[in-house]
Amino acid sequence: MLILSFFQKYKKKLLLPATVAFALLFFIIQSHFNSANPTAEDFIQPIPINETIAQQESSIEYLEDNRIVVEVKGAVSRPGVYELDSGDRVLKAIELAGGYLPTSVTKGINHAQKVEDEMVIYVPVEGEEVDPLQSSLKESSNLVNINTADVPLLSTLPGIGPAKAEAIITYRNEQGIFKETADLMKVTGIGTKTFEKLESLITIK
Repeated sequence: MLILSFFQKYKKKLLLPATVAFALLFFIIQSHFNSANPTAEDFIQPIPINETIAQQESSIEYLEDNRIVVEVKGAVSRPGVYELDSGDRVLKAIELAGGYLPTSVTKGINHAQKVEDEMVIYVPVEGEEVDPLQSSLKESSNLVNINTADVPLLSTLPGIGPAKAEAIITYRNEQGIFKETADLMKVTGIGTKTFEKLESLITIK
């Protein structure tokens, strides 16, 4: 009764402070609820457009750099232009072309050699004398292509006998094609003086 009497006596004075206190309490509870329940937007981080485009371009560039186009001609089932991956061997290109015809001559083809972009792989038929593996840009060149030449052709170079020619082909099969003519000095038995005699006579393409 005492509390009720006190409230009735001072209710006008207490109304405003009570309203303010209630509003403040409601605001505190609402703020706490919002912070405890994050919305989906809180988990979404915007990705800069420039960064997305850069990632896409990088992906495209990577794919382009790893594709190689070669042409297979001559005595194969399906002569034509084929795409391969960097590091693929001549054997895979022959397989893509459907394999050899019964009249093909394959003894001069290095199946373990890594293919390079724009390479032409020519498979001769019986009785035809043609360098079986050559670059499309050097078909009529007098330079010896150290990436494709066989033992007899390499042996025509000054200072290169059958043993060194075999060493060149072995290195080529194990390490891949020569990136530059100077790489020939990485082959055992070929030093600076020998290379100086060969430099103007050889090519890698």
